This record gives sequence, C-alpha cells and structure tokens, in this order.
Amino acid sequence: MAATKGSKGFKDAVASSGSALQALTAAALALPGLALSPVQAADDEFGVQYGHYQEGERNLFGVESNFRPIEVDTLQGSGNLKLSDRIKFTFNYTQDTWSGATPIATAPWDMRGNRPTSPDGVSGATPYINGQLFLDSQLNVLKTDGFGNVSNQVDNRLVHTLSSASPETRKQGDFKLGYEWDEAALDVGGGISLERDYESRFVNLGGRLDFNQKLTTLTGGVSYTASDTNARIDHDALPYINTGAYTDQITLTSEGGKIIDGHRKDWSARLGLTQVLNKNALIETGFGYTYSIGYQENPYKVVEVGFIDPSQQFLAPPGGYFANVQALLEQRPDIRNQWTGNLRYVQYIDPFDAALHFGYRFYHDDWGIDSHTFEADWAQPLGHGWTLTPRVRYYTQDAADFYRPYLISMQAYNSGNFDRSKLPQNFSSDHRLSGFGSLSGGLTLSKQFAKGVSLDLGFEYYTHQGSLKLGSGGEGDFADFDYWVANGALKVNLGALAAAAGGHVGHDAHVHRHGAYAPAGVMFDHMLKKAGEWMFGYRYMYGSQSGDMLNGSNPVGDQAIVAGGCSGNPCFLTPNSMAMHMHMLDIMYAPTDWLNLMVMPQYVDMKMTMRRLAGAPPDSDADSPPGSGVHIPHHVEDDHETGGIGDMGVYALFKLFDSPHHHMHVGLGLSIPFGDVDIQFRRNHQVDGGLMDYGMQLGSGTLDFRPSLTYTGNMDQWSWGAQVSGTKRLEDNGETGFAFGDVIQSTAWGSYAVTNWLSASVRGIYTVQGAIQGEYNQLIDKFGPVDYPANYGGRFWDVGFGLNATVPQGDLAGNSLGVEWLQPVSTDFNGYQLDRDGTLAATWRYAF
Repeated sequence: MAATKGSKGFKDAVASSGSALQALTAAALALPGLALSPVQAADDEFGVQYGHYQEGERNLFGVESNFRPIEVDTLQGSGNLKLSDRIKFTFNYTQDTWSGATPIATAPWDMRGNRPTSPDGVSGATPYINGQLFLDSQLNVLKTDGFGNVSNQVDNRLVHTLSSASPETRKQGDFKLGYEWDEAALDVGGGISLERDYESRFVNLGGRLDFNQKLTTLTGGVSYTASDTNARIDHDALPYINTGAYTDQITLTSEGGKIIDGHRKDWSARLGLTQVLNKNALIETGFGYTYSIGYQENPYKVVEVGFIDPSQQFLAPPGGYFANVQALLEQRPDIRNQWTGNLRYVQYIDPFDAALHFGYRFYHDDWGIDSHTFEADWAQPLGHGWTLTPRVRYYTQDAADFYRPYLISMQAYNSGNFDRSKLPQNFSSDHRLSGFGSLSGGLTLSKQFAKGVSLDLGFEYYTHQGSLKLGSGGEGDFADFDYWVANGALKVNLGALAAAAGGHVGHDAHVHRHGAYAPAGVMFDHMLKKAGEWMFGYRYMYGSQSGDMLNGSNPVGDQAIVAGGCSGNPCFLTPNSMAMHMHMLDIMYAPTDWLNLMVMPQYVDMKMTMRRLAGAPPDSDADSPPGSGVHIPHHVEDDHETGGIGDMGVYALFKLFDSPHHHMHVGLGLSIPFGDVDIQFRRNHQVDGGLMDYGMQLGSGTLDFRPSLTYTGNMDQWSWGAQVSGTKRLEDNGETGFAFGDVIQSTAWGSYAVTNWLSASVRGIYTVQGAIQGEYNQLIDKFGPVDYPANYGGRFWDVGFGLNATVPQGDLAGNSLGVEWLQPVSTDFNGYQLDRDGTLAATWRYAF
C-alpha cells in the first residue's frame, strides 16, 4: 500500500504497527531510483525498463564539433519471486549501448596543432592531442595566429579534446537469494558485468533485522568485486600517446595495437537504519565504506604535458617559453578509500493525499573529493490510477587532489624519454574528477492499470557547470554541458494478479475454447474479445548467422568472395558471425469488440565479428574512400556492436468473422522509423570512419506499411492457422539514402493441446525479401560484402517447433508463455551473405 494509491488505502495500511513500515517504504519506493533499503519481501513482480541518456554539445567557444555527443540506450529486466513463504529470489539483467564522443584530454585553446580555426582541430581525434605552446614568464598561454606568430596577449581558455568511438555494449546480470524469518532476513547474491574491454565479478551478503514491533529496521551488507581491464589502444593512436608508465602492463596485438591489462579489487560494507516516526512519516539513515586497490585509471584518458626544453628556447617569445606538448596516459593512485552517509525522510501529506521524499547524501574519499547531494520529490495522485511526481536534485563536488587540466614540466622530451620524477606522482584531466555542480529537474508520470499492471514514463534534465559548485572554485566553463535522461517502465505485480484470480477462470476457459495461441514467432495472431479489454506482452527474438558464406544457396571460399562479393571491387573482409537480439512490448486495447489498437515499441542490439579474407589485396589497396585501408585493423580486432531503440509499430486489427471454431481478422499498420540508420564507426586520423553496414543499423529509415491477414481454427485438442503478411516501404529512400527491400511472408501452423494448459506446434514459413534500393549518401568504408546493397535479401524456407503454455492457477494464473525455434530449411540469398543458424522467439502476455 502506498500513499500514491489514495489516503484510505494508506491509512488502512498503517493502522497496525506491524504494517506501518511496509506502507511507508512502499511510498518511498514509488519512484524508480528512489529505493530505501529492503525491509520486507515485496509481492512477486516482473518489470522491464528502457532509458535513453543524451549529452549536449561541449563548450568549444563557438566552434562546431563534427562529433556527436555521447548517447546511451539502456534496457533492464528484473524480477522478484517467492520460491516459498520464506525463500525469495531476485534477478536483474541490464544492457546499455553507448556511442559518441567523449573528452580524452584538456588542452589550451591556443595550442598549435589544435587550433580552433579548424573544427577538426578542437573536436578531432588523436593526432591533435600533441602540439606546441608559447608561454609568458608566468606560464600563461600566449595567443598565436596558428603560423608561429606570437602576440603578448594571454589566452588561458581551455577546451576538451574529443574522441569518438564505435558503439559498445555492456551487459550485466545479477541475482540474489534470500531467506526470511518473521523479523529478520538474510540474502546472498552475485553477478557479472561484461564489456569489450572490461569485466567485473561481484558477490554480496546482506541482512535485515526488525525490532520495536517492526517500527525499526536495521540493514547491513558486505560485498566484494574483482575487475579486469583489457583496453586496446589503437595502433594509429600510439605515435601520439606516451604509454611508458604502463610498460609492464602492456601486450602487443597482431594488428599493431597495445592492450593495457589492469586488475582491481573492491571491498564494501554498508549499514542502514530505518525508523517509523508515526503513521505518516519515516526516516532512514545509512553509512557505507569502500576500499579499492589496483588499476583505477581510465585507459583512454590522457593529460597534456608541456615540456619546456632549454635547447629549444630560441623559439620562445622575449621573456617567455616555448613548450612541446605531449600526451601521457593519466596516472591515478592505486588505493582509494571512500565513505558515504545518507539521510532520507518520507512524509505522507494527508490534505493532498501525497508523499514527500527528501534526501541528502555525503561522500568523501582520500583522493580529495567531497560531494553533497540534495534531492526532493513529490508523489501526487491524480485519480484513476494516475500519479505525477516532480523532482529536483542538486549535486556538488570538490576536485581530486591530483586533478590538473594540463601540466607544464621544465625538461626536455626526447622521443618519449624524460624524467618522470619531475612530474607529479598522480595526475588526471578527467572532468569527472574536477570541481563542479549539477542541477536537475524531472517528472515521472505513472499509470496503475487493473490487476497489478503499471506503466511509468519519466524525463529529467541536468545542467553540469563548474560555477554551480558549492562554495565556488569549480572548473572553468569549458567543461560545462547539459544532458537529459528519458525512461519508460512496465511492471507486473503477480500478487495483485493472484488477488484477482477469480477473473482468470473465464479467461482460461476462453483460451481453451478458441484454441491455443499461435506459435511464439507469429505476430498479430489474435484479437481481444470484448470492448475495454487490455493486453500487455513482451516478445523476445534472437537470430544468429555463422559458418559458410553463401552465394545464393552455394557455399563459397575466400577467393570467390574476394573476386565477386563486392560488386566488382575487391573484398578485404567478410563477416564471421552475426547475432541480433530484439525486445518488444505488445500493448493492445480493444475500444470495440471488432477493433483492436496495438502499439509495439522495440529495443534492438546486434553484434558482428569480421575476419580477413585469404588472398585479399593489401590494406593499402583499399580506396573507398581513398586511404581508408588504415581502418581495416579496427574492423578485425573490434567487434561491431549497436544497440538502442528500434522502429515502433502502430497497428489496427479488424475482425472479419468469428465463430466458435473459426476466426479471421485483418491487420493494418505502420512501422515508424525511430531507429537510427546513421550509426558510425569511430574516426581515425581526422578521417570519417564511415557508417556501419546496412544490416547493423537499428531501423529501416523509412515509413513502412505492414498489412496482414490471419485465419485461425480449432477443434477439440487441435488448432491451426495461416497468415500472410508483408512490409511495403512507403519511401524510396531514408535519410541516409537507402531503403530495405519489400518483404512478403506466408506461414501456416498446426498445434495440439498436450494438456489443458500446454500445447505443441509445428509450422512452415516462406519469406521473400528484396535487395536494398539505393545506397548510403554518406561515407562508408567498403571492405566486404556487407557494405554493398546487392548482398541483402533473398528467399527463405524455415520450419518452426514451439510450445505454448497458459498458467491455469496460482499467482501466475492467466499468464501465457510461448517459445519457438525456427530452423532454416532452404536459403537462397541475394548475392554473398553469411549462412543462417536459426531464430529463437519467446513471448509472455497477459490480458484483462
């Protein structure tokens, strides 16, 4: 029971001391991210959440960056399950894909070789992190015209040197298993987080003790994390970055790069106390400590060091200095001690039937950083299940003791040799270690549907500024930027479903009477029966390609691919494996008994690996665009990864006829091009790295018409169906100049009810897809078959084997689950493509 659900429900919940703590905690948990320490087992619940983080442009003093700011797409799934009255299991899965440009260094505005007169100079990649400076006698930077002419005017402005990276995905899974007594609980958990260049594994142990008639709760826990960094510094960056401080941690790659290996361990402990003050208020306080040892640097951050060589001072202005600027990998302390303390107050406001949350957090570490966080939010019910929650947050921190925008050293730099003892032991120009403040405001809109289904939509806008630091002394305005976060979450409370179990009997009978659901891989297969009904569902699809390259339906070797796979040009690379994951929400509503409206947002992530072709020409022969062969090692050593929101479908299903044993409906819909179709590789040497290949983009780039016609039938334990569907591109090309081929698919299936709740299915599928029309109107490196539009589409036969289950009783009663594997039978590709392994589809849905 939460305050956001109405005053009567809240007061009923707190009428007894035994439930007061749970009720107030529920009020505190009304907003995502504002969670108190766990105090009581919640109802069984599943949830899925999508979030998008987007940074604004950096302050480059009027120069427009040709790099996109950082953006991150995040997908999270979670669940709480009571395995018994005493045992609880919790799991979380999170993946986020980030791309865009991030600061790798801070440099003086007037550094030669990094002049802002060229946008590439300020926003460019590694060749521009080195240069030259002219300084006065006080080591202030002097203005130049970029051609060696020095003025006596001081210009101490700084800028961030930005570097872009190809998209990268992090995946994390964790679990927790707990046992509960009447007034205590103990849980143990662990997990793993994986990135291309980083891996961490963690375990934790936590507990809870209730006393004072459950009005007071003590929580505590310990955790251990082991992390490994394996960061590759590209071969093209190495001439410009000094890695000498990490010689004993570096190994060479086959393509000429360097991998920095680092290991780190973290031990943490926390202790919290929650106290119910009265029936309308509670307070929580907590303390935490973390000890970290090992490699704590960011392996991609460098610090600009201006070396003043006495032998070169003939170049210096009168009374000043000439400095040769070099980039050194940052060096942080190997040990870090961190302390945190927090205080949170929750108050139910009876006249407004609302809940106020106020929190404060203090952080201190032995790197010199002190931070303060103040946050407040107001959860206001609007009626009919709607809740609006505005929030505000202020954060401020001091700079780390070793933070320096850049360094000046009175010594020579000779081909990477210098006296390191003349530099500070630790130094970093990472803006996250500088002094700054941030202020944010946001809103969350929540809707509680019947039977435990809820939907949350949130938005928050942040401004990050040195001038917002508490007590002044923050970083300069060159480090200012804004960013925003948007998210949406769908949650299903199984306890609420169980409370409404009486309503499931009729629904279960309806499902049995009209046959089993279609196989999991079939979309638009059924309609809601009555006006006012809702259905929420989740659909997951996984596709894999590997093995031989095919030309049409025939396996081909490397020599054939080199000669014929790239539309008359030589091929250098070919895909080695390809995997796609698609997550979709199905939200359906029946305004009448003959019309259903449906919305299907989706999240897509893909990964592809490449290999060199035997017999391919040397890299230097790659000339599309000229000189692009320097990028080939990146394609071989780095996985290609993309992830984010895909195209969104909006559909209407119209009933044509419906009888006890036969049903037919038509679907008309549009696929709206929300997915990105201009995702790029990283840039090297100020050359645009180019767009990723067509198949790795997240959407179609065009508005697409998607009609379907579906028939289903049933008799006793048997059910069957057939569907014809298609995708028609309504535009000749999208924003990047191409359009995927049209698609038409026909499928038929049969299903047998093994029991009254489980059925097995078999189906056949035939699909025809045309080749890509047009081609990219932006730069693309054409190294392999995936970079040519003729190598897309084809004709495919598949056979599917599936299971469908509708839970007949218990907390999950009324929920339907399905799984299906599609096995390729015949493949006839257009051009040269990687063979298909198969497709897995899994669905969950619940109607009410």
